[in-house]
Amino acid sequence: MITIKTFVFNPFQVNTYILYDETKKCIIIDPACMDKFEENELSEFIEKHNLQPLKIYNTHTHLDHVAGNRFVAEKYLINLEIHKNSHYLLHSAITDAQRFGLDLIESVEPSAFISDGDIIKFGSSELEVLYTPGHADGSVCFYSKNDEFVISGDVLFNESIGRSDLPTGNHKLLVDSIKSKLLVLPEKTVVYPGHGPVTTIGYEKENNPFLT
Repeated sequence: MITIKTFVFNPFQVNTYILYDETKKCIIIDPACMDKFEENELSEFIEKHNLQPLKIYNTHTHLDHVAGNRFVAEKYLINLEIHKNSHYLLHSAITDAQRFGLDLIESVEPSAFISDGDIIKFGSSELEVLYTPGHADGSVCFYSKNDEFVISGDVLFNESIGRSDLPTGNHKLLVDSIKSKLLVLPEKTVVYPGHGPVTTIGYEKENNPFLT
């Protein structure tokens, strides 16, 4: 069974997720730590629970979601994997951060690319990659059928959806991605978004004003 630990990091209040199971092997999704305090919070949890980090994954590569990539990669000597369509956005993160007056450390380069339908394995657990563009090129979600949850990044939120007014955003494509990849999941599937509180697929089908 997968356990999910949530951290809320940086001025953009990004949800960073550590996923681990009984084997103590873990993956880190969207490490967004942007200062020493946040880095320590993340690493202290890993050490306290004797976890063994295996990989870093980004749901997408906007600056707020990749801020801690280099820290985590270098501390635990692990690799980053992203969707290939988000690679070029990774390179613009430093410039984008400067527009907000933020001093962002350049991300490590990905060691491999993930694609729609890929299965990510760690310990005795696995996740399916769902390609969900519309908020940003290369956006993906991570779905666990066995544990009935999905990590949705900035695609689907509690009673909201991701922005589509940023570069490579497309509102119609975003809504199509949500309807074809997320709303078809079982209604009890718990949604862990990139920002804000958790929700469920069933709740969003009934209450999300952007999806009616």
